[in-house]
Order: sequence, then C-alpha cells, then structure tokens
Amino acid sequence: MNYPASFEELVECFKMLPGIGNKGAERMAYHVLSMDEQQVQRFSEALIDFKSNIQYCKICGHICEGEVCDICQDTTRDQTTICVVESPKDVFAMEKLKEYHGLYHVLHGTMSIMDGKTIEDLNINSLFERLNDNIKEVIIATNPTREGETTALFLAKLLAKQNIPATRIANGLPIGSNLDYADELTLLKSLEGRKKI
Repeated sequence: MNYPASFEELVECFKMLPGIGNKGAERMAYHVLSMDEQQVQRFSEALIDFKSNIQYCKICGHICEGEVCDICQDTTRDQTTICVVESPKDVFAMEKLKEYHGLYHVLHGTMSIMDGKTIEDLNINSLFERLNDNIKEVIIATNPTREGETTALFLAKLLAKQNIPATRIANGLPIGSNLDYADELTLLKSLEGRKKI
C-alpha cells in the first residue's frame, strides 16, 4: 500500500537534505503530521524567509541578510589578515574561538577531480580583488582533506606570484576531518601553529 500523494511528496522533499534517507524522511513526515497547524506554519514560513533573505556577502562570500556581512562591516577587525575557508560553516567554527580577529574569505568548496570542480568554480577571483598593500597575511584554512590540501597548494602558488605572504593552519586537525566538527581547542592550536607555505 502506498502513502497518500502529499505524504510521499513531503518524504521526497526531506530526502533532498544531506544524510536523510527514506526511513529518516518518513520519520520526519510522521513528526510533521503530529505537529499543530501553528508549528507547521512557522516551519514553512521559516524556510521561505530563509531562502528569500539569506544571501552571500558580496565581499567575502559569507552568509548574511544584506549585501555585506557583519564581519566585513566591522572596522574594529584586523584589516591586514584574511582567513580563507571552504564554507560559511567554517567561519562560524573559527568565530567560536574568539581568538581570530581578522577578515574571512569563503571559497564555497574545493577543487575536486571527482566532482568536476575546478578553480573556476570557486570564489577565488573576488579574493584577489581584495588583495592590496594593506594585506599582510592570507591564512589558508581549508579542511585537511585531499581536496582541501590541493586547493591550499594551488592558492599558495597564486599568492606567491603576487608576493602575498600565505600561511596554512597547522595539522592539529586530523587528516580527513572538517573544521566545523573540530573542538575549539584543536582549532585554536591549528590556528596558532599555522606555517608559511
């Protein structure tokens, strides 16, 4: 016996989310069924508002509700350092440290032969547009994965051509892990132990 069409449609929508299979999607659909009308309304409005209001900062690529994110607008931050990360999740992970006070640049991914992602698919051109005489260091904080390392090396070579000092966060992070899963102390040690590349 098949589920009703509207139930099936909701299951299919939940399956679009990463890590959600058929069983998980069905559990979520049953949970929505048990929610009252106001909760469902709030949930659906939050999704629509999120998609309408959240965009990428035109300077650094971080998420924000305006054209420019709060970090780029903050004149008290160190304007001489840019930390390059893979995704907005990594910015939030670094900000939890409360130890880094520079600027960020979000690549929105890494170079990946498997996924067919090249340097042109990343948010790199706008990084080089930001580089001026004020920038004293670019910290490359891509994840310590094969793709993250490849991207870091490529970036370091491009930066070296422009005589911009580049450092790489230390590998206090295990190879194959992601920044947003690391505990704060490990992240802090990685940041402190960065080295020139």
